Amino acid sequence: MSAVPAPERAATFASLGLPEVLVRTLARRGMHAPFAIQTAALPDALAGRDVLGRAQTGSGKTLAFGLPLLTRLAAGHRGSTKPRGLVLVPTRELAMQVHDALAPLGQPMGIKLVVVVGGAPMGKQISALRAGVDIVIATPGRLEDLIEQRVCDLSQVEIAVLDEADHMADLGFLPPVRRLLDQVRPGGQRLLFSATLDSAVQTLVNAYLVDAVTHETTPVGAAVTAMAHHLLVVTPADRAAVVAEIASREGRTLMFVRTKHGADRLTKQLRRVGVSAGALHGGKTQAARTRTLADFREGRVPVLVATDVAARGIHVDDVDLVVHVDPAADHKDYLHRAGRTARAGASGTVVTLVSHGEERPVAKMTRLAGVRAQSTRVAPGASELSRVTGSRVPSGVAIAEAPVAPKRAPRPARPGGAHPKRPFHSRRSR
Repeated sequence: MSAVPAPERAATFASLGLPEVLVRTLARRGMHAPFAIQTAALPDALAGRDVLGRAQTGSGKTLAFGLPLLTRLAAGHRGSTKPRGLVLVPTRELAMQVHDALAPLGQPMGIKLVVVVGGAPMGKQISALRAGVDIVIATPGRLEDLIEQRVCDLSQVEIAVLDEADHMADLGFLPPVRRLLDQVRPGGQRLLFSATLDSAVQTLVNAYLVDAVTHETTPVGAAVTAMAHHLLVVTPADRAAVVAEIASREGRTLMFVRTKHGADRLTKQLRRVGVSAGALHGGKTQAARTRTLADFREGRVPVLVATDVAARGIHVDDVDLVVHVDPAADHKDYLHRAGRTARAGASGTVVTLVSHGEERPVAKMTRLAGVRAQSTRVAPGASELSRVTGSRVPSGVAIAEAPVAPKRAPRPARPGGAHPKRPFHSRRSR
């Protein structure tokens, strides 16, 4: 496996070999110059080489694999309605965001994409697959379910992409990933992207990539240098008020907690004191998660409270403050959370709230993550709290919960009796 250094300066999309129709579409969407990982990986990926991309979140890796995927499939032959491209991702949110990034680019090229994830209506996914698609963007569990129902067939997949392979390993998804990759057409192209190359990821590389070229734009942990890291020491009595003042700041704020119940509880507490906040975790339906993330991305809700399960799916620009309301479990989770800020070359601030007994273990964790966090004792209204986070006193005017759409009335029975729905029992949690 050969390592290729990243070019010092980005070229243009046209000079990298993309077709004119794709270059024009990129320009219409405001994308004129490729990021470093795109400049490095595109030539080899367009040439059909297996590629191992090592890049941090926010570095532009979706287009690094998406542009060659679209280009090569558009130039190939459509011999059947079976998918010819596969993108495996660890979370529903990431699947939706990959689709949203690639679908507008694929449409002028006649490339059809479908998202296959748990928590979304299976009927729509089945209909799309049966109608014929070029690219399936999927989480492993739902895709295996549909394959077992003989709705999806991977035997014609020419290009398989594994995005955020390290997070796949963290979530225990590698066994189904291996089963799925074993079903794609032998001899096809493989593109694997990961922020780190742990032993589990390296095992995948050894098993499925052939004579791969490695592109690494930045050393592991380099992205944290664009962030300011702080430990804010608070007393239990002051904690709720400090969190509320931080949440009242201007700009997008992302807060992390350990559990889905904690996320819901904190969101309600913030809304009661006048902070518009939304919760994102695995216990919500896909429709609710999509709506909450869209509200955060578009600025309607400036504060998002999330669990680690949702952390890797949050790809939103202009998040300039990440708050660990509950400290991360380990240094890897710290980096995953922190990576939601300082994206695409921007700067950001990462704050961890700690009680008196947590200072030393949390400081050790941040050092393992490659950062040194400044420790400061704060209280509600403190000037240091405002200096670090931009905190403000909340209005105190409660914000009502968004109304829940009423359930539709059941359809009247057909003459002669209703047709019962076919039951479906999944043995996989997603």
